[in-house]
Amino acid sequence: MTTQVTYPANAYPVPEEEHHDPGENTLFGFWLYLMTDCLLFASVFATWGVLYFATDGGPGPKDLFELDYVAIETAALLVSSITYGFAMISAHAGRKGGALFWLAVTFVCGLVFIGMEVNEFHHLIAEGAGPQRSAFLTAFFSLVGMHGLHVTAGLLWMIVMMIEVSKRGLGGKTLTRLGCLSMFWHFLDVVWICVFTTVYLMGAL
Repeated sequence: MTTQVTYPANAYPVPEEEHHDPGENTLFGFWLYLMTDCLLFASVFATWGVLYFATDGGPGPKDLFELDYVAIETAALLVSSITYGFAMISAHAGRKGGALFWLAVTFVCGLVFIGMEVNEFHHLIAEGAGPQRSAFLTAFFSLVGMHGLHVTAGLLWMIVMMIEVSKRGLGGKTLTRLGCLSMFWHFLDVVWICVFTTVYLMGAL
């Protein structure tokens, strides 16, 4: 007579690494998402290049863009990239107060950027240079507006992360999420440098 031996369900526990997603995998997955977003921006940049001269007799870049104004707007976003770096340094050092402070400074800088961009759009539309005026302006509002929507999403995400840090501290999952937001925020800075160079600087000059 054969006796069947049964083992408890936990006799052979699954190694922790098989059911626990380390932060590196999450960061890599988010990096892949950013590459798809990069393709999206590349297609809109290409559209901008094709429609650059399609002003339909309306105002062009030299008539619309104020480099001094956009330079301040650009500085606000670039400074926010530096302050977010300080936030990550504080977070990895376990300094909760420092991380929250620099996240708040980053948020304010990003809010200044969005406020100036909305004001610019309002000013252009009030002058009759809205997106419906010409294909050139449609491409302009699409490219700059899409970047602005991404920054707005980043600001909302930043609010969520500040709440999470204040309530849960700086655990492993929180640091991973801060790292994803860091990649997203720096990516937007790089995209804006391209926007400033190709749209504003080259257009105005």
